[in-house]
Amino acid sequence: MHIAVAGNIGSGKTTLTQMLSEHYGWTPRYEAVNHNPYLEDYYSDIPRWSFAMEVFFLKERFRDILEINRSTQTIIQDRTIYEGVHVFVANNKRLGHLSDKDYETYMELFDLMTDIVRYPDLMIYLRASIPHLVKNIQKRGRDYEQAIQLEYLTGLNELYEQFIYEKYSGQVLTINVDEMDFQHNRQDFAFITDKIDALLYGLFPLTAHGPGDMMA
Repeated sequence: MHIAVAGNIGSGKTTLTQMLSEHYGWTPRYEAVNHNPYLEDYYSDIPRWSFAMEVFFLKERFRDILEINRSTQTIIQDRTIYEGVHVFVANNKRLGHLSDKDYETYMELFDLMTDIVRYPDLMIYLRASIPHLVKNIQKRGRDYEQAIQLEYLTGLNELYEQFIYEKYSGQVLTINVDEMDFQHNRQDFAFITDKIDALLYGLFPLTAHGPGDMMA
């Protein structure tokens, strides 16, 4: 089984991925951030490094999803190939950071890759406001993230909403995290796991991919 955690920068998806992996005994797979050779360059000069960074992420996410599809374990993944394209690449294109030529080349690669992969069994979308995202970004203190502009985060949030509710046709559980502290509040974390249990192991568990969204 393949579970994915989606959300904007600072939404808490990596933390939740780790906590759910420990709670359920699932195997975590994290986004290639710390060893991405383009990331710091990207945040210092986004137009210059957008194409190189996005292709690197696409390559890493494609390799991840191939390994997930071959695995007999339940994998929980921190961000998917789909939002990488429909949110982050789309945002860079909208802001003029990707040329038409680079964008077309990228999308051709993505289309070829997704011909042979399938949706996660469940995507958990962490929905967060800009103030909540900014607070978390400041709290974790990654140097390269401190230069992120509000315009950039706002664009990502808008595209996440479009992606989840207009473009993605897999099963989604939406968690509104603005008033939650699932890392330190056991009741908040239990609220999330109760929703997951109901979907995966309840009376009418998920049995196939298809359109659908549950709000929590």
